[in-house]
Amino acid sequence: MKILFFSTKIYDQQFFTAANEAFGFELKFMELPLNKSTAVLAKGHEVVCVFVNDIVNTEVLQELSAQGVSLIALRCAGYNNVDLKAAEALGIKVVRVPAYSPYSVAEHTMALILTLNRKTHRAYNRVKEGNFALQGLMGFDLHGKTVGLIGLGKIGLATARILKGFGCRVLGYDIASSAKAESIGVEFTDLDFLYRHSDIISLHCPLTPDTYHIINKESIRKMKNGIMLINTSRGALIDSKAVIEGLKQEKISYLGLDVYEEEADLFFEDLSSKVIQDDVFMRLLSFNNVLITGHQAFFTSNALEKIAGVTLENVREFGEGTSLQNEVKP
Repeated sequence: MKILFFSTKIYDQQFFTAANEAFGFELKFMELPLNKSTAVLAKGHEVVCVFVNDIVNTEVLQELSAQGVSLIALRCAGYNNVDLKAAEALGIKVVRVPAYSPYSVAEHTMALILTLNRKTHRAYNRVKEGNFALQGLMGFDLHGKTVGLIGLGKIGLATARILKGFGCRVLGYDIASSAKAESIGVEFTDLDFLYRHSDIISLHCPLTPDTYHIINKESIRKMKNGIMLINTSRGALIDSKAVIEGLKQEKISYLGLDVYEEEADLFFEDLSSKVIQDDVFMRLLSFNNVLITGHQAFFTSNALEKIAGVTLENVREFGEGTSLQNEVKP
């Protein structure tokens, strides 16, 4: 079976090639993203494998169908970039990797929290220049702080366990209750209570119509002064302009992002020699209490091995006509 990969980097080729030794598929890797202009390149491939910022809308799906594609294999957990209804109408199956390494994202979440709090990134630069002054580097004890987690799936639970280890009080909000969350001491609350009582809020929910811009002007108004906001989930969970206002008004004292609503034109590329045209993103970068990483929370060897293995297993199930364990339906 032939699989065409869009939006690949060297590490994608490395891990998928290694995993494919157990499957024997014919793999073709492309750096180009999937969009309406590149979909025609899928001719002769029954499967296309895509990533978080590839465009898989109705127009693209129609072109893929015309080229003979019958399976979209997402090498990620999120699927908000795929028009599932259009795929179903065209008879194209969609599969994903629902869980790879929740620890990778949970641990990166903690890295953002600790770096913002103790300002280790700024201390590193000072010491490199021979500046050992401590003024402006003061942090706070995480022990005893209240952290609100929005989303208590595998990543949210992994984050909760780490936070409990630090001695934090952990509040949690999810659309469904979780016995596992209760067993590790997470206190279930509604969003209003979480907003009003948390010192730190971290997002771990999927992007849906209900969670789009869940962090907005109104929700920020309800938060404590000096709140720390962390997002390692989906960029569009946050209204960036509302967050900028919160930073300017000093309502938000710390902001850590691994995702950004308009990241498709920025992340995963080296733009160091170019002028970035996104004014909102550049405004965020201008604050010294904002820390942004380029969608790297998932990026561990453990996670990439799991992503490659599960993705290719999804393709094998499709090829053999068996039940698709990780199928995504509208």
